[in-house]
Amino acid sequence: MYALVFAARGHLPLAVTTSLTINFLRKPGPADLIAECRLLKLGKTLAVGDVMIRSEGASEPCAHAVVTYSLPPS
Repeated sequence: MYALVFAARGHLPLAVTTSLTINFLRKPGPADLIAECRLLKLGKTLAVGDVMIRSEGASEPCAHAVVTYSLPPS
């Protein structure tokens, strides 16, 4: 999520996480973890997104996170 916010708005050194909720759904397999991020809202002061985490080669997610960042004024 950190990389996604910076890709969308550029480097923001004062951006901070204001909320992070993660649900662990199952134990991941012995493989690399793949994270797919989606930006749900990019406003002037907040960015909200979710991250789905899977084991490489698996179709079912092993974790899901919802993250909110507070963005400094431009």
